[in-house]
Amino acid sequence: MNPNPYSLAGKNGLVLGIANDSSIAFACARLARSMGAELVATCQSDKARGFVEPHTRSLGIDLVNCDVQTPGELEAAVSHAVQKFGSLDFAIHSIAWAPLADLHGEVMDSSREGFARAMDVSCHSFARLARLCAPHMPAGGSLLAMSYLGSNEAVPNYGLMGPVKAALESMVRYLAMELGPGNIRVHAVSPGPILTRAGSGIAHFDALMANARAKAPLQRLVTLDEIAQLSAFLCMDAASGMSGQTIYVDAGVHAMD
Repeated sequence: MNPNPYSLAGKNGLVLGIANDSSIAFACARLARSMGAELVATCQSDKARGFVEPHTRSLGIDLVNCDVQTPGELEAAVSHAVQKFGSLDFAIHSIAWAPLADLHGEVMDSSREGFARAMDVSCHSFARLARLCAPHMPAGGSLLAMSYLGSNEAVPNYGLMGPVKAALESMVRYLAMELGPGNIRVHAVSPGPILTRAGSGIAHFDALMANARAKAPLQRLVTLDEIAQLSAFLCMDAASGMSGQTIYVDAGVHAMD
């Protein structure tokens, strides 16, 4: 038994999707590193690297490019982490994307190509990540994906990403079933709206945040640190009895009609 189940010391992780120092992925990486984890992280491209690398370098985190739409790049990122560490204990998937024309339009008007690309980047890449990581988690581990309340409620202006996140949460449940015999736990973390680069792409995002703040029992929005704290806990041995859940960190908005 781990003498300190509330620790990430000695654990090796992979964090996908750092866009800048205000992204959920970076908050997760920063906290995990401060709690003793060794990490490899990814950004989408050389352009993103310019914003990300100064921050990951200062934390001693290896950074590699990974655009999940480019064949071989996800495989290379996982391979890099495995070669560095020998095995993995957790992976955090914080990637979501849809073409702006489809994201800002009505769901019924979404293009076939745009819908397929949104599903590939935001949902199916998590299944691919699981397939790549699972053989390198001999003692079990944790896989996390980021979702949102719009997966099971029709949220104005969330549009195409609602059905995509619904598929992602279903993916989490099926992966939990398939990977459970190997002691690999799978969760979706569902934060409330927070101003990140990805969030800013949603139309009328300020109104969405204002509505969440007004509706929340805690009467505020959540912080990046609070999202990272939940994510870190789910990667700890302290969460060893949990799998297959969508867990909200949204100041209570999900509980309100």
